[in-house]
Amino acid sequence: MIEINKLTVGIAGETGNILQGLSLSIPAGEVHAIMGPNGTGKSTLANVIAGREDYEVRDGSVLFSGQDLLDLDPEIRAAKGVFLSFQYPVEIPGVPVMTFIRAALNAQRKTRDEDKISAPEFLKLIREQAGLLKIKPEMLKRSVNVGFSGGEKKRLEILQMAMLKPKFMVLDETDSGLDIDALKVVADGVNSLRGADRSMLVITHYQRLLDYIQPDRVHVMAAGKIVKSGGPELALDLEKNGYDQYIEAAA
Repeated sequence: MIEINKLTVGIAGETGNILQGLSLSIPAGEVHAIMGPNGTGKSTLANVIAGREDYEVRDGSVLFSGQDLLDLDPEIRAAKGVFLSFQYPVEIPGVPVMTFIRAALNAQRKTRDEDKISAPEFLKLIREQAGLLKIKPEMLKRSVNVGFSGGEKKRLEILQMAMLKPKFMVLDETDSGLDIDALKVVADGVNSLRGADRSMLVITHYQRLLDYIQPDRVHVMAAGKIVKSGGPELALDLEKNGYDQYIEAAA
């Protein structure tokens, strides 16, 4: 589903590269995890896939179902089924959660030449999904992320995923700021979206998230590239022995 080929990326207007010829393949139906030290380019990779404009792609491609995402505007990528769960979700004062999610859903439907979702159908669907994520009804009426706790913000990210039903999901440190109860709820929401027609990339520092969202493959990232890949046992080795051996190998 996703084929990243020799991706080289830097900051627009600056010399030097953050991603150094990174290559990664994620088949449909699989969940892959990327682990690595701070500053190695994990969030840069997530942002480039989603289409953030701060970065300059200097080489390589990101093929999604055979089409290069790098040729598409961010909203077209989203309509085609690409979703990024932010490490630090932004606040949108004055825009209620339900209004925001319905607008996003209908915008994607319009891009795909589909009819808008009706108000009754939308209300039924969002209430069902919010209940599964233990999101209280009054939270849906509040402005997006304004005054939300870290756990509430991450639950809202997963609610958006559940409503939009993307084909490829990038979770950028979704476990950041979550206590154990919130982590379990968020992980259950993510796992409910696993399927043969979807794939996920989970970016994390810690093994604990992967206890709940069990990956098919784990990749170690250092110096802007993938330096080691393996099964779930690789995450356990990282938890025990750290990243030093991989940082030295990438240097």
